[in-house]
Amino acid sequence: MRIGFVGLGRMGEGIARNLLKAGHDVLVWNRSADKADTLVADGATRAATPAEAARAEVIHTMLADDHAVAAVTFGPDGILSADPGIIHVSHSTISVKLAEGLTQAHRDHGGGFVSAPVFGRPAAAADAKLFIVAGGGAEALAKVRPLLDAIGQRTFEIGAEPSQANLVKLSGNFMIMSVIESLAEAMALAQRGGVDKATLLEVLTGTLFGAPIYNTYGGLLIGGEFRPAGFVAPLGLKDMNLVAEAAGTSGVPMPLLSLVRDRLTATIQREGADIDWSGIAKVVWADAGL
Repeated sequence: MRIGFVGLGRMGEGIARNLLKAGHDVLVWNRSADKADTLVADGATRAATPAEAARAEVIHTMLADDHAVAAVTFGPDGILSADPGIIHVSHSTISVKLAEGLTQAHRDHGGGFVSAPVFGRPAAAADAKLFIVAGGGAEALAKVRPLLDAIGQRTFEIGAEPSQANLVKLSGNFMIMSVIESLAEAMALAQRGGVDKATLLEVLTGTLFGAPIYNTYGGLLIGGEFRPAGFVAPLGLKDMNLVAEAAGTSGVPMPLLSLVRDRLTATIQREGADIDWSGIAKVVWADAGL
């Protein structure tokens, strides 16, 4: 299949490479053109604009935020300036409002829109081990399903409305932040009482908390592996702000959300914008005198 791919950061590069490995004809574009060099060397075709990358059956985007996705879709030489009929698959964590706008815009343009945000860090993207949450019309989902199978280990089809997939992704990211916060606090309590953090984690993951999220982030906290970031704290804060927006629209109180948003803000101010979002643990431990 002829595929366009826009956004070649640490996540996007791995996803695009797996589509290339699966035998697809992949056109790639990135704002910083040099990010496409290794993919082009491996057989991808460089596009000069997002519109040129959209001269395909399906175009994927993996970008940082609402602004970036809107720019490559609606802007000059954007995806919607290409020929009608393309299916746009967005892997980005974006707002429910933007997902709704993209759905309508692509429908008006004669194409389709599938929201397919992912759970997984850059290593999972490189290894095609992402978990994908997909929302969209039945016909569009059927067309892109083989592409999603090439980049992830499982796809959860949420419903006909693409924005529902974004709501699930935002809910999941909120829970990840909640897990990091609770792990960091528990480790602080244990350490102040003379119990090694690694010992605590071994007990937790060996009993009732053996889920991947506790193993992954527990390991990061034990190792203090906050740089280089797999997911920088400012993007985590962006996601928590999107959760707050969705909660406000739906009238859902989320008091824990307020705590983790403040924790991310403090972490960015104290540690810098290049720290992983799990680096909130440093602020938790500092507040505990550790």
